[in-house]
Amino acid sequence: MPNERTPLITSGVCGLAVTAAACGAGSDATPDSGSGTPSKDPRKLNTFFGVMVPTILSMFSIVLFLRSGFVVGHAGLLQGLLMVIVAYTIISLTILSICAISTNGAIQGGGAYYMISRSLGPEFGGSIGLMFFLAKVCACGEYVLGLVEAILDIFGSDPESSVSEGVRVLPQSYWYTVLYSSVVLLLCLLVCLVGAHIYSRTAFVILLVVTVSLLSIFISSVAVKPRDFVITHRAPGNQTLRYNASYTGFNATTLRNNLGSGYSLDYSTNSVMSFATVFAVMFTSCTGIMAGANMSGELKTPSVSIPKGTIIAVFYTFTVYVLLFILISATCDRTLLIQDYGFLQKISIWSPLVTIGIYCASLSAAMCAMIGASRILHALALDHLFGLPLAPAAITSSSGNPWVSVLYTWFLAQCVVFAGQLNAVAGLVTVFYLLAYAAVDLACLALEWASAPNFRPTFQLFSWHTCLLGILSCLVMMFVINPVYSSGSIVLLLLLLLFLHYRSPTSSWGYISQALIFHQVRKYLLMLDVRKDHVKFWRPQVLLMVANPRSSCQLILFVNQLKKGGLFVLGHVQLGDLDTLPSDPVQQQYNFWLSLVDKLDVKAFVDLTLSPSVRQGTQHLLRITGLGGMKPNTLVLGFYDSCTPEDFFLQDTAFCDSSMGQGSEGDYNFGVDLPSLQAHFPPVRHVESPRWLSPEEYVGIISDAIKMSKNVCLARYFFQLEGEGKDSKVDGSERTIDLWPLNLLQPGSRDYEDVCSLFLLQMACVLNMSNKWRHARMRIFLNVETESSDQGWVVNEETFRELLKKLRIRASIKIVPWDSVVQHHVQPDGEPARALSEDFLTAVNCMLMEHSSQAAVRFLYLPRPPAHHSHSQQYLAQLEAVTNSLGPTLLIHGVTPVTYTDL
Repeated sequence: MPNERTPLITSGVCGLAVTAAACGAGSDATPDSGSGTPSKDPRKLNTFFGVMVPTILSMFSIVLFLRSGFVVGHAGLLQGLLMVIVAYTIISLTILSICAISTNGAIQGGGAYYMISRSLGPEFGGSIGLMFFLAKVCACGEYVLGLVEAILDIFGSDPESSVSEGVRVLPQSYWYTVLYSSVVLLLCLLVCLVGAHIYSRTAFVILLVVTVSLLSIFISSVAVKPRDFVITHRAPGNQTLRYNASYTGFNATTLRNNLGSGYSLDYSTNSVMSFATVFAVMFTSCTGIMAGANMSGELKTPSVSIPKGTIIAVFYTFTVYVLLFILISATCDRTLLIQDYGFLQKISIWSPLVTIGIYCASLSAAMCAMIGASRILHALALDHLFGLPLAPAAITSSSGNPWVSVLYTWFLAQCVVFAGQLNAVAGLVTVFYLLAYAAVDLACLALEWASAPNFRPTFQLFSWHTCLLGILSCLVMMFVINPVYSSGSIVLLLLLLLFLHYRSPTSSWGYISQALIFHQVRKYLLMLDVRKDHVKFWRPQVLLMVANPRSSCQLILFVNQLKKGGLFVLGHVQLGDLDTLPSDPVQQQYNFWLSLVDKLDVKAFVDLTLSPSVRQGTQHLLRITGLGGMKPNTLVLGFYDSCTPEDFFLQDTAFCDSSMGQGSEGDYNFGVDLPSLQAHFPPVRHVESPRWLSPEEYVGIISDAIKMSKNVCLARYFFQLEGEGKDSKVDGSERTIDLWPLNLLQPGSRDYEDVCSLFLLQMACVLNMSNKWRHARMRIFLNVETESSDQGWVVNEETFRELLKKLRIRASIKIVPWDSVVQHHVQPDGEPARALSEDFLTAVNCMLMEHSSQAAVRFLYLPRPPAHHSHSQQYLAQLEAVTNSLGPTLLIHGVTPVTYTDL
């Protein structure tokens, strides 16, 4: 049987494979680390040590001690509280999304990245994960710069320093700042190389120190008496500026003066502040909400610890910030707040205690950011999303510490400290974090909108409204803070998305896009009302029956060009009886057929069925394939003959490339590689015997389709068709499409405008509109009897030309006299013969060969099959004789009107 032999179909509904990874859950969703993943369970941390402590320390960080006065001094108490409320509203909305995702299943290492990637898929998850990693790296550098600023405030040798007390031993300049920052980073590196577990235990001690320092500040507001200060700064041009500042204690006048804003020059960057720039610095205190989530790989019960610990930590830090802002607004004049960011040391009952608190908070925040960033990078490396550049980051120590990821993070953080000033990188850090928070909200929103049954988090205090509001608030504040950084970060995100999309890192995590597409497709299918169909919007919706794709690939590629945006389904019938089988054998075949569709790069669905006969299976598929208004209206069959088929798998280099399906280490091929694909579809035999399909059954399939109001196309010799492959270099302008709209097996027929002829014209026009056939020339051959006495063919020709004009079909018309052919159908008495003689069929074939031998493809009129099955063999013999040795030919029988001349 030829390679376009009647396709055998397999139908059935794909089985549902419900896995925890589908909603970002389950330990099997994390790739195995082949580079030293420890056998010992590294999960040791509880809610307090693993989530609350790192989150509180990260949110206190540098803002609590070093930038509270900066915020209140420039923005005033009212705008300062507004900033706190806005910032905490944004992060609270994000926290609701974090809690929802984290309580929907088991969470592995990688924290926020794990949540996003397992919810949104590898492309979006990988790009946002890398952005979040960069945000953590920049934050680490920022915290280090803040710590160095505090150190130089006490130990800097510059006599014009803003603090008069201290041991002045450290020289000051830009390069010295970078040097000190590098030393601090090296200390953080050493601690992080020891392991997150050690840091988490020492972090509790740091939190105690910070808490005591914070209490001393509140006590000092009552115990310390009012005092005045002289603050000096070195201005550009080596000018020395002096300011008189006061600590007044609790004073109503001081509070009243500090209520409004007073944006002025920032002495550390020599730039004028605004709401956006101050908010950018202030928001860095809110970037620690995922510190606990990033430790998910070390938590005993992350789905419990992350929501509980994060919410408590955020409520605690919010309370502290509000009380601290009110306290300093009521006790310090604006000059002190704006001109000395380390003023808390001056007004403390014992300044060394505050100094220690500043050092501990900044150092712990830097280490927490470094650890969090390294965990995200390690998770990215395990997922193989970025290939070789991140491959070493998957290496871990015997205790499970990703030390290579820590080195990556340290190196990039070292680059950040070259900014030299904390405020200089605050805007970039804030923008990166806001983008990451928006992505978390988007992940939760997508899960909620997809209405997936497996998305049922135990945390219920969220809705799609909170997710959407979180996304919008993050995006708005990004552009309020810095439009340039925001635009650049989004462009970088899009570039990463494109990179991961074209790299195609297929995964087994489950794709939220698939759930969303299903949700939308179902909605629109319900809206696609078949009762509203109109002929002017008709398009081919094809069911192509395939017996063996090895011999049908060219036909599959051709029909893909013929569908014109319509439905295209590959059908296959496997012979068998389910009663005699232990399970349905077609269910395991879908992956092979879908992999074939991917390999051929065609936009087709697959439907398979099990049936005792091909005819019965085809009936199944014609009835059940598709949904609603998306159902096949055209059946395409390979021609029934016994010619030698070609094996396309042996001709196409793509099917001979042993690298197919293996790709990079992280690629997931759904269990189908090239050898298994080749093995599943058996090699084409020299001559495929039609034992499984009799002529009567084949013609019966055609009759069944017509009875079901389906158009029918029979394809012959399409294994000879060239130029259908995606790498083909065949010039479309050199190809012709030949149309013979007359029923050549009915001599004397002159009707060129019946439904079947018009359908043939429409199908040829659709092919001519496709990409590969756009430049092909269409030729229409009109058979006329020139010796006829009435000369009616001249009128018919003009009528046909007018019809083509109305249908907007561009084609050249060729008049073909066929008097000599018709003579073979005339008896000696002048009457038409009752049966088509072999001479007549041969003459028709010779006529076609004479005029269409060079055509790329031919469209012929397919006569209606005989009513009685006893004439089936004769019917097929006539078709075979007419199309013998023609080359790619499509015999078409249309039953539905498809042309429309009005608007």
